[in-house]
Amino acid sequence: MSAQIRRLGVLLSHPVQYYAPWFRHLAGKLELTVFYAHRQDARGQADAGFGVEFEWDTPLLEGYRYRWLTNVGRHPSVDSFTGCDTPEIYDILRSEPFDAFLVFGWNRKSAIQTIRACRRSKVPVLMRGDSQLRTSRSRARSIVKYLPYRWFLPRFAGHLYVGQRNKAYLRRYGVPEERLHFAPHFVDNAFFAESAQKAKASGKPSQIRAKLAIPGNSFVVLFAGTMIPRKRPADFIRACLKVFDQPDGSDIHAVLVGDGPLRPSLEDMARRCSERIHFAGFWNQTRLPGLYKACDALALTSDGTETWGLVVNEAMACGIPAVVTDAAGCSPDLIDEGGTGYVYPLGDVEALASRILALKSVLEQRPESVRRALAEKVARYSMEKATEGLESALEAVDKEK
Repeated sequence: MSAQIRRLGVLLSHPVQYYAPWFRHLAGKLELTVFYAHRQDARGQADAGFGVEFEWDTPLLEGYRYRWLTNVGRHPSVDSFTGCDTPEIYDILRSEPFDAFLVFGWNRKSAIQTIRACRRSKVPVLMRGDSQLRTSRSRARSIVKYLPYRWFLPRFAGHLYVGQRNKAYLRRYGVPEERLHFAPHFVDNAFFAESAQKAKASGKPSQIRAKLAIPGNSFVVLFAGTMIPRKRPADFIRACLKVFDQPDGSDIHAVLVGDGPLRPSLEDMARRCSERIHFAGFWNQTRLPGLYKACDALALTSDGTETWGLVVNEAMACGIPAVVTDAAGCSPDLIDEGGTGYVYPLGDVEALASRILALKSVLEQRPESVRRALAEKVARYSMEKATEGLESALEAVDKEK
């Protein structure tokens, strides 16, 4: 890190399981203070689409300095623009020195307040988001937002783009190349890889299969996500039903992990093959590596509102390839055809079924090459690479002072 830039503020709507390890890592490199706009409780997790009330079973607030902002929103939540309303950030920025401030997204009032407070106090703002152009928008909305975004986005001191589509989005709205710094979306790769290996050594994958009544020699494809319309879990079930009818699909089983409002209708859809389609319910973070290791492939079926798809990062860190819809933001970054998985057109159930069978064939014929490809991909989409991007952005800010 540049010696001149030592104090970094961060604004985030609420504690997120994916970011806490990064904050702990950064706390050893600079003076870091993370400001949270909303205290998300177990009920809030259910309302956000998980379908069940729960608390994350990994530490979200340990190993770094953080502060809760007072949320004065009438209906505090992370689900609306006004749900995070934290005007005290103006006083904080007036009274406390920061060399730069990192803001995650601009779709909540607290983010806009922080950006304005930084500008008043002449604190450079770095932005990290994952918007992409593949998200479905009406032509009218695209036209209306073009000029305001073209004015707004280039005025940040720097953008930490998470992948190719996010970079294309920022370029469309006029962000110059010198203000773009690659800070990829990632998960705690070490945690997932080490936990997966420990689970394998202890026989956990075999136990999971036995509990779900899945034969040990079966090929298992996994859907992991909330059961809501934009995740399109019904596409996964329809594709699996087609796979089961193929000669080379006779030993394939499907597992759906997660919960949500669509679950009853999905269970009805899967009823005729209930012995091969297994609903496992919600699994918390520390249990997931063992689950990934019990499966052979992941399917991500979401529409374009899936601006990335971190579940693919999780699976790959555990050595599991994926079949991913072309609408998901991660597809051009994480999927190398026939190497780390396959991409298929959104909503094309026939194509999804064929890609599942193709991935099964690849894993049978050259499993070692797939493992090498996954390891190389995970190394690029890592905490270390994201930190390099942040360092690059901070150094650029320092030069402009």
